[in-house]
Amino acid sequence: MKMENSRRKFIKQTTIAAASTYLGTMGLSAKSYGNIIGANDRVRVGVVGFSDRFKSALLPGFLKYNKDLNFDIVAVSDLWNYRRDLGVDHLKKAFNHDIKSCRNNDELYAMKDLDAVIVSTADFQHALHTIEAINAKCDVYCEKPFAETMADNRAALKAVKASNQIVQIGSQRRSGNNYIAANQYIKDGKFGDITMVELSWNVNQPGRWRRPDLVAKLKEEDTDWKRFLMNRPFEAWDPRKYLEYRLFWPYSSGMPGQWMSHQIDTVHWFTGLKHPRSVVANGGIYKWKDGRRNWDTTTAVFDYGKSENKQDGFQVVFTSRMHNGDERPAEIYYSNGGKLNLIDNTVSPDGGLTENHASAMGMQPNLLPTSKLADLVKVDSSADAGADSLLNNHMKNWMDCIRSRKQTNAPVEAGYYHSIANIMTNAAVRTGYKATFDEATQEVMVNDKVFKY
Repeated sequence: MKMENSRRKFIKQTTIAAASTYLGTMGLSAKSYGNIIGANDRVRVGVVGFSDRFKSALLPGFLKYNKDLNFDIVAVSDLWNYRRDLGVDHLKKAFNHDIKSCRNNDELYAMKDLDAVIVSTADFQHALHTIEAINAKCDVYCEKPFAETMADNRAALKAVKASNQIVQIGSQRRSGNNYIAANQYIKDGKFGDITMVELSWNVNQPGRWRRPDLVAKLKEEDTDWKRFLMNRPFEAWDPRKYLEYRLFWPYSSGMPGQWMSHQIDTVHWFTGLKHPRSVVANGGIYKWKDGRRNWDTTTAVFDYGKSENKQDGFQVVFTSRMHNGDERPAEIYYSNGGKLNLIDNTVSPDGGLTENHASAMGMQPNLLPTSKLADLVKVDSSADAGADSLLNNHMKNWMDCIRSRKQTNAPVEAGYYHSIANIMTNAAVRTGYKATFDEATQEVMVNDKVFKY
């Protein structure tokens, strides 16, 4: 290992020295040039949080491509000794070598030659853990939601933008062929102005986000509660808040952060808009009265202004319930000529302006042709397909960009903007009032006052 570390260091130092005479003509500093040295070197990755999400959703995509791209996982950091040990054992079997066990991120970033990390921790920790990684000069794959408060959101954006690190936000729709096709179709003007968007995400799962078996195992002395809380107000030890954090504000916003953040990101992506003008919300805990703080039923309504192509504003409605549904998230975009359905990936004239109604007002009919998205635009046919394609493609894009130093499909701005919508929604949920956004101060506002959790 010492010989490998010395070799990596020698290659970087000698190559940077040899290149110093023409760095200026390339527009690169010595630091940024150093980031692209060693295209054939192994990229050493650490895991921040051995979560169910990492194990079942993120790791499989990494394992699909790591050998061809010469990536390796070398360490796992988790505050809870039980999950930390599980992570070490699981990753040892997956990679057939020792994995360094880190009690916290201080131990992780004390390692030499750590190149990147995958962050899959509690929702409220994502932005803060990204800042830690950036300060350690590591590239980052960070799960969404990116941030649950504007202070964390701004701090993380500033840290990333001031660095040369590669960041991928876990908004994996941006790596899906159908979403790439929809984005191109709308940006090309073929769909017409968006007039309405309907988003929904429904389940019937009393155990969703519950971890009763793990809660029974967790003891305060086996973890670090104070370090877990980070910058949140102190609360007495509670293993449910530690393991079932998605049910408890201010550790998660629940439905907005977990589900809406994925779907509202497509609105920003397709239109070029950064955030809503306003948000109102209604709902409550109607069914699963298990001590949770976050709603089990939510309806949020967003008002968006003119998009980058100067179209007039439009409305977005997000609905979610946890007591009836089959988890087939719906994303339907409407224009005057019809609709774009991202469940079946079709464009249709359904609801478009018919000849009868148009002629009565001296107008021309407006009906989109029935078609499949795949037939309308070209997408990368070599990209992965199937149920796991979004996650696999997204992970591969991050790994490719670490090599090329190009921007990822979901850069830090994607996380920053979906977090604004998320925090606006939470402000409306928590206060019962309309939430707006102050562009000058980058603050979420309620009744002309800054929203504070």
